[in-house]
Amino acid sequence: MKLFALVLFICCYYQISAQRLIEGSVQLDNQSVPIATIAIKELNRMFTSDSLGKFSFQLPEGNYTLKIQSFDSKSLIYVLDTKSYTKPLNLVLELNEKLMEEVVVSGQLREINKLKSIVPVEIYNESFFKRNPTASVFEALQTINGVRPQVNCNICSTGDIHINGLEGPYTMILIDGMPIVSSLATVYGLSGIPNSLVERMEIVRGPSSALYGSEAIGGVINIITKSPQNSSKISADVQTNSWLEMNVDLGFKFKYAKHVESLTGINYFSYSNPQDNNKDGFTDITLQQRISFFHKLAIERKSKKAFSVAARYLYEDRWGGQTSWNKSFRGGDSIYGESIYTNRFELLGKYELPIKEKMLITSSFTSHQQNSFYGTTPFFAEQQVTFGQLTWFKDINRHAVVLGVSARQTNYNDNTPATTTGDSLNLMDQASKVFLPGIFFQDDWTLNEKHQVLFGLRYDYSSVHKSIVTPRIGYKYVVSKNQLIRLNAGTGYRVVSIFTEDHAALTGARKTVIEEELKPETSYNINLNYYGTFYLKSGTVLKLDVSPFYTYFGNKIIPDYLSDPTKIIYKNVDGYAESKGINLNLEIRTEQWKWMLGGTFLDVSKVENGIRNRQLLTERFSGTWTVSYECKKLPFTIDYSGNVYSPMLLPVLGELDPRSKTSPWWSIQNIQCSYAGKKSVEFFAGIKNLLNWVPGKKDPFIIARAHDPFDKQVQFNADGSVQSSSENPYALTFDPTYLYGQNQGIRLFLGIRYKLK
Repeated sequence: MKLFALVLFICCYYQISAQRLIEGSVQLDNQSVPIATIAIKELNRMFTSDSLGKFSFQLPEGNYTLKIQSFDSKSLIYVLDTKSYTKPLNLVLELNEKLMEEVVVSGQLREINKLKSIVPVEIYNESFFKRNPTASVFEALQTINGVRPQVNCNICSTGDIHINGLEGPYTMILIDGMPIVSSLATVYGLSGIPNSLVERMEIVRGPSSALYGSEAIGGVINIITKSPQNSSKISADVQTNSWLEMNVDLGFKFKYAKHVESLTGINYFSYSNPQDNNKDGFTDITLQQRISFFHKLAIERKSKKAFSVAARYLYEDRWGGQTSWNKSFRGGDSIYGESIYTNRFELLGKYELPIKEKMLITSSFTSHQQNSFYGTTPFFAEQQVTFGQLTWFKDINRHAVVLGVSARQTNYNDNTPATTTGDSLNLMDQASKVFLPGIFFQDDWTLNEKHQVLFGLRYDYSSVHKSIVTPRIGYKYVVSKNQLIRLNAGTGYRVVSIFTEDHAALTGARKTVIEEELKPETSYNINLNYYGTFYLKSGTVLKLDVSPFYTYFGNKIIPDYLSDPTKIIYKNVDGYAESKGINLNLEIRTEQWKWMLGGTFLDVSKVENGIRNRQLLTERFSGTWTVSYECKKLPFTIDYSGNVYSPMLLPVLGELDPRSKTSPWWSIQNIQCSYAGKKSVEFFAGIKNLLNWVPGKKDPFIIARAHDPFDKQVQFNADGSVQSSSENPYALTFDPTYLYGQNQGIRLFLGIRYKLK
């Protein structure tokens, strides 16, 4: 027994003496890195640095491969020989530029490090949208601070995207940098852009007309589609929910030749289960059948210069109305329904010229056709937009210069008074053809390491509105390596298209009145931005983004719902309008937690005849959040996201209307659990609208006179106003535009994602 104990002691002593104590520290940019991971491949073990970036552990003698990383650095591979090891071991990491300072293109048309850009650009990638999975880009924007998808109709669920309180038409939506989402597509095409196409989304707040021209007053949303080179061979994303909505995304990558690759995407969305939870006889949300095909071809050239072509086709059949409606009632006056057929085709191309200078040609063509009935009101419209641009990028000493020429031809016609051909689509007159050539120049001048300025100027010549000049200036001051201040100012202009941008002009019984020849709107904007990143000793990373803004509008056109409840009156404001406020964004990251918190304070109003009035359907405060927890031991993630909005003024139909004149505070909240334990497969499930919030719970009704949608029993006075009666005590007409949030309650969802790399 004593001999056994002696042998055991000798073995243990040998093992202990053979262990080497490894000590050292981890640094990044001359600063200690807390909670850096040190993985030892041969032992399948992992250690972490402490709050001061120091570490110590014991290893048996031998050679080991160490992989060191923090969540804001590149991986460092270090081969350790314990025999030749000397204390201390100093491991120096390199910043992950791709992660910490993403490349953006929307602010200055060229690829540039996010923090080096004078123009603040927000980036939202595929992983952000997965935290609250949705079927389209329109819905996905609901958790981005200061951006609100506004549903404008209780029946057909058309909507637009508000940025900082400005209506959707003030936001320019680009696909791969090209302005192809406009007019008809702004209202009726946004829900047809599936998330499966999106590699990332870049958002620029404030006017960008100097680079992009008309419509870029409130901001720019640039949807950048996936490239074949960075895509999976096969991908699938299938999800459904307890309302029986079904969304299917399929993707395929194919290599035609050594240097030619393609990406094909197919999206199908279906909802055909009408529900009427508020018991008004109308569908709570619109029924839809939608299919979209996307094909992108990328050609790799020896020069590495860009060459790609993409095409997309969308078909959508949507309807909402009385639950007993079917297509046999389309356009009739017995059962009310709003039915919209959409056919849309897009073609995009990008080609970099084979010369020494960097010159890029971008072009696109879109064709959008709409066949729709709003009750008995027909709306038939078609639009073709052809766009081409040549851009020259030149770096001269400290100047990064962009010079470009562009041209856009828009052909539009419908059966409304908006076009002089009236109710025929067979003719295109001069009023519905707009040719818009332009030239623009921008100089990004780096004065020194601390100071950077930007000057931009655009000149457009519209075939309708003649010469238009939009200047732009910017300034950036680098406070420190991780903090900077940016100031931008510019002007913008916009030509209004009432019947394609304002759904209320078509639906319900209100009469559309255009009191005067509408002039193009003009704007003047200034915004300040502070951005800072802070590294705490605990390993937590904080990112703070603060942006006060102010926009002044001249000739603004605001639909007047209040002067006469039977009319929507359109005219230029006899005065001015303002949009001012501040955006606050805070991101907190630890090893397992990620918090994204945002808040926007707003004041959007018009001043006419010395009287200031708040704008309808605009909140004074909105907040968003996304909180994610990632379990390291298991490939399991929990995401909790939501938004909250303060009261906004609502378009009631006169003093007798019993519905609330302001909305309550309201919030949409969601939770998701995802599990990626299987190779190439991810499962996810959760709950949408946890609080089961829907608008108008305390109101007697949401849709005015839902029982009489054709106003057959409404009596009118001699002056055209509605007469109060025992059958109609509130003196109302049929109107479905009283809406400020989605009319869809709580629902469970589940799905599966598959990727074959």
